[in-house]
Amino acid sequence: MPETAATAPNAEPFRSSIMQIEPQWIDYNGHLNMAYYNVMFDRAIDQLWLELGMGPTYMTERGNSSFTAECHVRYLREIHLGDPVRIFVWLLEADDKRLHTFEEMRHASEGWLSATSENMSLHMDMTARRVAPFPPDIRERIAGVTKTHGAVPRPEGIGRSVAMPAKK
Repeated sequence: MPETAATAPNAEPFRSSIMQIEPQWIDYNGHLNMAYYNVMFDRAIDQLWLELGMGPTYMTERGNSSFTAECHVRYLREIHLGDPVRIFVWLLEADDKRLHTFEEMRHASEGWLSATSENMSLHMDMTARRVAPFPPDIRERIAGVTKTHGAVPRPEGIGRSVAMPAKK
């Protein structure tokens, strides 16, 4: 398997390219609208999927893709127009048909954390439109990335659920 940014042995999460906030994404509160956090997280996942061999060509040539089955976003600090953003992605776990990822959106130059997203993605046979096992070559790449990302300290927030704070 060729070494890529996603599988390099330097034990760090995948880093997306630096992204810019688009003006039409700013809401009446003067910050990034919540829907566009998901757009940016999705763009980062698409970059990682390309590294794994699961991009648009994978769908057109092999008839496979992925669908998001579950997503939990935490909005921690406002991001504004002009703020450069980079997404860090951990591939936490995988089995024959699913990928569990955790993403952090950070200000690209100052490093502070703006939001996190935890996701479960399903591998799809697009002809049958059903969940299907990964092909062996893709499964091998996923295993390599999962192993590399497993050597990276886990970020705070994995496994959180939505709930009211405990009463003291």
